[in-house]
Amino acid sequence: RFGGDQPVYINIIRDPVNRFLSNYFFRRFGDWRGEQNHMIRTPSMRQEERYLDINVCILENYPECSNPRLFYIIPYFCGQHPRCREPGEWALERAKLNVNENFLLVGILEELEDVLLLLERFLPHYFKDVLSIYKNPEHRKLGNLTVTVKKTVPSPEAIQILYQRMRYEYEFYYYVKEQFHLLKRKFGLKSHIRKPRPRPEFFIPSPLETEEPIDDEEEDDEKWLEDIYKR
Repeated sequence: RFGGDQPVYINIIRDPVNRFLSNYFFRRFGDWRGEQNHMIRTPSMRQEERYLDINVCILENYPECSNPRLFYIIPYFCGQHPRCREPGEWALERAKLNVNENFLLVGILEELEDVLLLLERFLPHYFKDVLSIYKNPEHRKLGNLTVTVKKTVPSPEAIQILYQRMRYEYEFYYYVKEQFHLLKRKFGLKSHIRKPRPRPEFFIPSPLETEEPIDDEEEDDEKWLEDIYKR
């Protein structure tokens, strides 16, 4: 509405619990790039807070480990409406709508190489040879330095509580994942990933979740891309 061209939006999301755990420990202890980075990042964090056991945080419902702090992926995709900050169906459905109408691609971090292959296909001017760059030993060496320090896995009970608190986040994550798999199938990509963990019990497995490529002759690939850009 301001007379400019609509940008091409892309994004990558991550398993919500894994993202939460990485953020929890990264804020406290940083990564391998420098031992004092975390002190610079969170200088006012008290020692008892910095070394707070993750299970205690979850099971005793500390603010950092409960809603609304756990509701962050959907608000980003939902937008600026005040209801986007309220965990619920309204924000979830609006976030899905924005993904469908405004994003060329929303990928899954757990399948990053496939994300890069699709980006190279869709936006070759920016992503030519991106997978080769990603696999370059020097890049790998740098990437290893960004691994979060002192990350531990919560107890099964605490994990289940997190799943329940992040129910809408997981509904959105699995929706995006299914759409991403459909997109991969359309372009003949087959995932080479480890068998995923079972969904939490409040999710019903979808028949759309498949990693097998299919032959789809109904629509020309390039025509489909042209339609995406016209949105």
